[in-house]
This record gives sequence, C-alpha cells and structure tokens, in this order.
Amino acid sequence: MMRMIFASILLTSAMMSSGEAANRESVPDAGVIAFDVFRGDSPFGTHILRFEENGDELRVTTDVDLRVRIGPITAFRYEHDSVEVYRDGELVSLQTSTLKDGDRLSVDIARNGDVYAGQGSDEDGNSQPVSLPSSLPPSSHWGGYAVGLDTVLNTETGTEMPVTITELGQAMIEVGGRTIEARHVRMEGSLTLDLWYDANGEWVRSQFSVRGQDITYVRRDV
Repeated sequence: MMRMIFASILLTSAMMSSGEAANRESVPDAGVIAFDVFRGDSPFGTHILRFEENGDELRVTTDVDLRVRIGPITAFRYEHDSVEVYRDGELVSLQTSTLKDGDRLSVDIARNGDVYAGQGSDEDGNSQPVSLPSSLPPSSHWGGYAVGLDTVLNTETGTEMPVTITELGQAMIEVGGRTIEARHVRMEGSLTLDLWYDANGEWVRSQFSVRGQDITYVRRDV
C-alpha cells in the first residue's frame, strides 16, 4: 500500500499548455502555495511551493514532507525537494531529490535545444542518463495540465510518465474557509488523481484514494 501512496504523491508532487510554457497566472501573488496533507482525518504532512520571480526568470522550489508515526516510531516517510527554473516561460532546468522506500532518487537535467538532458534515477535510486523532449511538462502540478496531454516528466526519476487528462468542469469547493468556484481536472496514470484550480489557475486542492484511504491536500489560504 505504501508503494501505491508513493506513486500517488508523485502525481500530487501543480495550468501548463500541452507544450512547455509556464502559466504565470498560476503563480500566487503571495509567492507561496502551502498544503496541509491528510490521510483520512489524520495529519500526514505538508507540501509547500515557493515562487521567486526575477525579470524573465521564475524559480519554483518545492518541499514535501510526509510521515506516519506509530507512537515514537516513524512507520512511513516520504521527502521530495525540487527546484524548477523557467526563463521566458520555458523550463530550463530541474533538480530534485526524493526519499522513497528508503531509496534516494535524484534528477539533474537542463534544456538543451529540443531535449532535456542530464541525469535521472531508476526506481532503485541508480543514476541513469536522461534525454527527453523538452515539450514535456513536469509532474509538479502547480501549472496544471491541458486536456489531451498524454505524457509528463516524472520529477522523481526524470523519466516519461504516461497519463490521461480529463476536464470535469467547474465545481464549488471550500478553500481557506470560503467557498470558491474551481476548475476540476482528473489525471489518470498509475492511479486516479483529482486536481482543482481557481479562476487564476492557482492549484488549490488535490485528492486521491489508495486502498480505501483518502489522501487530501488542503490549501492553507488563497
């Protein structure tokens, strides 16, 4: 079950076009998107993104820390740190470090013309070369996904990840203590993940289920 949760975290680990341009409207004015993560009704950890803009450059730093404790014992632990750098709306570099199943995975790639090139990892943490089309959006979710997109860049391993994106229309949801209208998108890959974005395209909520356990991302404020 924990391996399935790990896979789902990757899918929950941020609206992009089907190509490569970052949607600047998805960047919050406060420069932070912070989620408290729950497993059922129990606190599970946090997922925090920080945005820094400097001229035509956008730097997005992600920190994910999820844990299950049984008394003093940590029964489950997942960590994911990443830095995405965009220039003129295009992703130019990605560095990530992930603790998963006790293995340390890493990605260090940069745009080189029409490809991302560098080093990624297999599922056991072994380093392997990366060469992928630079049209693939990263699986960091904050920028959203276009309907019809069928492949994303796995930010844990630096590999291609097949997905199906379905537009589910507008929905009224509670975020930060108030009700807002949000765009509902479903991503299907190794599991099914629901994502919601507000009128500006900001990521405001996520939810998925794994073997009867509901994992919910609750936005702290909007």
